[in-house]
Amino acid sequence: MKKIPFKSPFGILLFIILPLTIILAVSGIRLDLTKEKRYTLSDNTIKVLESVKKPLYIEVYLEGDFPANFRQLQSETQFMLEEFRKINPKIDFKFIDPIKNKIPEDSLLSKGIYPSKLDDKKSGKISQILIYPYALIKYGKTKVTAPLIVEQSYADNDELITKSIENLEYSLVSKVKTASNERFKKVGVLVNQDELGPGEFQGFMNLALENYDAGPIIPKNQKELSLADLPLLKQMSALVIAKPRKAFTDGEKVILDQYIMNGGKTLWMIDGVNAEMDTLMRSEKLMPYPIDINMTDFFFNYGLRINPALVKDVKKFAKLKFVSGEVAGNAQYSVEPWPYFPLGIAENENPITKNINPVKFEFPTSIDTLGRKNIKTQVLFQSSERTVLKQVPNYVSLDEISTVDSLGQREKPSTPKIFAVALEGKFSSAYASRIERKSYPGFKAQSPESKMIVIADGDVGRNKVVNGNPLPLGMDVMTKEHFGNEQFLRNALDYLLDDSNLMELRNRNIEERLLDRYLINEERSYWQWFNLLLPLVIIGLLGGLFFWLRKRKFN
Repeated sequence: MKKIPFKSPFGILLFIILPLTIILAVSGIRLDLTKEKRYTLSDNTIKVLESVKKPLYIEVYLEGDFPANFRQLQSETQFMLEEFRKINPKIDFKFIDPIKNKIPEDSLLSKGIYPSKLDDKKSGKISQILIYPYALIKYGKTKVTAPLIVEQSYADNDELITKSIENLEYSLVSKVKTASNERFKKVGVLVNQDELGPGEFQGFMNLALENYDAGPIIPKNQKELSLADLPLLKQMSALVIAKPRKAFTDGEKVILDQYIMNGGKTLWMIDGVNAEMDTLMRSEKLMPYPIDINMTDFFFNYGLRINPALVKDVKKFAKLKFVSGEVAGNAQYSVEPWPYFPLGIAENENPITKNINPVKFEFPTSIDTLGRKNIKTQVLFQSSERTVLKQVPNYVSLDEISTVDSLGQREKPSTPKIFAVALEGKFSSAYASRIERKSYPGFKAQSPESKMIVIADGDVGRNKVVNGNPLPLGMDVMTKEHFGNEQFLRNALDYLLDDSNLMELRNRNIEERLLDRYLINEERSYWQWFNLLLPLVIIGLLGGLFFWLRKRKFN
């Protein structure tokens, strides 16, 4: 029998590639040859998975008869969970069809699992199907729901699936981390400066309680923050200050300064101008005026300045629904663009803002960044290049709707204005060289590596209240639009408290390698026959070659 040369193509196939394939198949080892390493778990994910000490079970409700692009999401989810199980055998999962298993809808809703309606086109007929794209993570008595699809109102199904796959590792591993944590980090909400009320802030509290132990911080003396509040503040990993309208005292500023110097994270939602929509709707005009909360020098120390001037964006804006007339006693409504409600649209690769719906700001002002040593400043949202700053006090009228597509005679466009920034680095105390430092025991002049987010709009975290019932954060009751405020603030908290650097997973990009749909439809019959006949031709040729070689050998 003739020997097969080792270095021949057939020898390489027989002695190298085939044995390697068998070894990889038996051992379960997979090679990720994709350019973006989409099938390789990050080191931070592996650390989180290895930290799971007890059995963790994941129920995935992405099962059933649904379109092909959702089957791709199902396949990617299954692959991801298989990789989780390889890292830690204590992690297991199961796919469940909630419709086939007749799970009551009320039971699913109580777990935060909501149905999505999809149009399914088969044989020219369109029908609607229900799908539940969620995973329920169980760890002991703890249950955490992980959405598998990102919220983006303006994306088509294919784009939505791609973005969801990009976000899949973060969505799953962040919830695994939340479920397996024995102790939740504490988030304090300051209640002392005439901030948003409980009903108006219910949406934020609900999202904060999903992953953290959140609650109010009320000064013990019922007047202002003091040294007596230090023990409680030291327990807080982050502090939220939402729309303060009462000025901070100098003593309170020292307390907040030292909270930050001791590593505390802060989320600020600040109004630089008093302008309320309720007043405008009643009288059709209002007179906004600056709000001084005595924090100018405080933020200046971190390289920020909040300007007391309204931002009017005539390019990126939300719509306003208002009563425009009356017919036979019935109110007539109009929906028009409103330049004082600019939209925050993610225009850079930042994990806080990526893959979320536009964020709605209401009468925001702007932030100037001045730059400080050891502090990295990231712009999260800013207005368009067709922006006007309206100095206050000055009238704002509903009549400005009619000129929203153009600038007024006395208005000149300015550069884009910043609505929200993230600060990261070692912060220096504003009181390091001031006498106030002597009033604080154990005073620190510099913080460890820390983070802060400042938003120049106090209403970004306010949900609407209708008949005493709070609406979901980001929901516009008049236009029925759902903005990305909730996801933005959830990501903001996760960024501030992310000690595992999982937020970087949100920056993962997957290159779309899509087939040309036009060519597929045009050449469908050709490729169907090609795929049917080609294997038969190959088998016929191989059979003929085998018969010819055999005949030649024995003749």
